Amino acid sequence: TQDAAKAFAMQLYSMDLRNAEDIDKAFAELPKKHVDAVLVATSNPLVTLHSKRIVELALKHRLPGMYPTRQFVEESGLMAYGPLISDLYYRAATYIDKILKGAKPADLPIEQPTKFEFIINLKTAKQIGVTIPPNVLARADRVIR
Repeated sequence: TQDAAKAFAMQLYSMDLRNAEDIDKAFAELPKKHVDAVLVATSNPLVTLHSKRIVELALKHRLPGMYPTRQFVEESGLMAYGPLISDLYYRAATYIDKILKGAKPADLPIEQPTKFEFIINLKTAKQIGVTIPPNVLARADRVIR
């Protein structure tokens, strides 16, 4: 992520979240750093559990946000791009099936996600004053109006 930011001449501020209190502290720092957007690049349990709070704080600061899963956009986040979670569960079920039929877990290949989804929430875009270009809307798998 740092390399991509540099390639676009953008400054990236990374925040390490270890507990729920860190979320409020991180957002309190954003105005001081003149942050223009939020990127949640991970869906670890802490972030997933507090997704609603993260989205609320981004909206409070009128910051567009890009999130890793649909859940955030359904909670009024602006956009999400990430693996289709239902497909990951399906793939996990196939692994369980193979293991129950005698396969050794160490012999099973590691798979990368193959199905992704891009979702945009236009209600949120309007709320924070962001215009989504038509070519970006056309690429979305789902648009919440």
